[in-house]
Amino acid sequence: RHPRARPSARRAERTMSSTSALRRIVSAASGLTAHASTTAAPTATFLCGARRWYSSPSGGIKEALAAAIPAQQERLKKIKQAHGDKSLGEVTVNMAMGGMRGITGMVWETSLLDAEEGIRFRGHTIPDLQKRLPAAVEGGEPLPEGLLWLLLTGDVPTKAQVQGLSAELRSRAHVPQHVFDVLAALPKHTHPMTQFSVAIMALQTESKFAKAYAEGVHKTKYWEPVFEDTLDCIAKLPTVAAAIYRNTFKDGTLIAPDDNLDWAANFAKQMGYDDEGTKELMRLYMTIHSDHEGGNVSAHATHLVGSALSDPYTSLAAGMNGLAGPLHGLANQEVLKWLNEVERDIGTDVSTERMTQFVWDTLKSGRVVPGYGHAVLRKTDPRYACQREFALKHLPDYPKFKLVSKLYEVVPGVLTETGKVRNPWPNVDAHSGVLLQYYGITEENFYTVMFGVSRAIGVLSQLTLSRAMGFAIERPKSVTSGWLEEKFGKP
Repeated sequence: RHPRARPSARRAERTMSSTSALRRIVSAASGLTAHASTTAAPTATFLCGARRWYSSPSGGIKEALAAAIPAQQERLKKIKQAHGDKSLGEVTVNMAMGGMRGITGMVWETSLLDAEEGIRFRGHTIPDLQKRLPAAVEGGEPLPEGLLWLLLTGDVPTKAQVQGLSAELRSRAHVPQHVFDVLAALPKHTHPMTQFSVAIMALQTESKFAKAYAEGVHKTKYWEPVFEDTLDCIAKLPTVAAAIYRNTFKDGTLIAPDDNLDWAANFAKQMGYDDEGTKELMRLYMTIHSDHEGGNVSAHATHLVGSALSDPYTSLAAGMNGLAGPLHGLANQEVLKWLNEVERDIGTDVSTERMTQFVWDTLKSGRVVPGYGHAVLRKTDPRYACQREFALKHLPDYPKFKLVSKLYEVVPGVLTETGKVRNPWPNVDAHSGVLLQYYGITEENFYTVMFGVSRAIGVLSQLTLSRAMGFAIERPKSVTSGWLEEKFGKP
């Protein structure tokens, strides 16, 4: 933990009327900066990384991306020339009135959702990546840095490349003091997701793309400062999120990152969890929540705002505001609330028959079983499966995990029997909250912030690729209900 630095006279005057909680985060943030500025040379690089145009070492991720871009540009050019006037499918009135669900209307390179196999990251399934991406420990969970490399370049990285990317992210991770000051100025009761969005917007002052655009950078070079912003932003988010966590739920004292830890492990450490189990869970969580095609609210909002050439910070803030919505980023909290109800009403060590009756009673009361079903998937979400494997390995006797397992045994059959559910299988949200609870991260209002830190990996990778491919500003056509009646007739 950091020693608290004495605030300057100016800050002392500014915060004199603030609450003690607000004073704590400012002092802690000052301590973080003071600590970093007095350490050895590697940490000095960590401090100044966000203040210069970072150049990747030879053979680094920027060089790999630059090498991959021309071939992809040529590929898309040929696709457009050969198939540009061909239809991607029919659009019905139900689709237009139903959230555009099922309409194919954008190119999203980083991931594709398969109804049978779940999400594929650059063509790779989650089980495949668990085997192929480098891990921090032998037989452990993949490092999110490896996935970031894959999403940006299309190639599975080597261990050395991932280690180099981890070091590069550490070098960019310094968060300017004014971001902590902005957080300190917010009321204590401000929701963590509101704080997260505000902090990302406060980071926008560091945008290299905004500066380059103002200076007249050529459009063929847009991707370069966007790439720089992408790595800078991803690097800073764990420190920002951890500061929000420590200020909102703990004593406001910030914890320094460790130059020997990877990106996800440092996030866990800065939140206050230094055990190996939480670090491994964080690596898994940050990897599997990173991307899920481009049509979900947070991905699409980031893409939409970015298409107007808004910088990555502004674009990501838009996506995070979408993620904050109850229908998108709060699903795992809803699952956890329902699990607590189940535990309260019938306990955790319950028979199959009793659980079956409880699920039927839930459905007959007009409620849904949260965590089950998906708009696209037609089998168990692989993200659920890998979390289940993690639980079987690390917490097989945890009562809440046993409850989740019993539900997995019962719910699909009940939902199938109703005849109303196309996909009765569990999704990612049916499991993640239980794992976090086991390791002591019990503050449910923070879960969406963690989701957001992970989701930044996917949406900002695609934002970089979108600028490299020269994708246009998004502008779909809308119609009125009167237009529909004129075209098809009044019912």
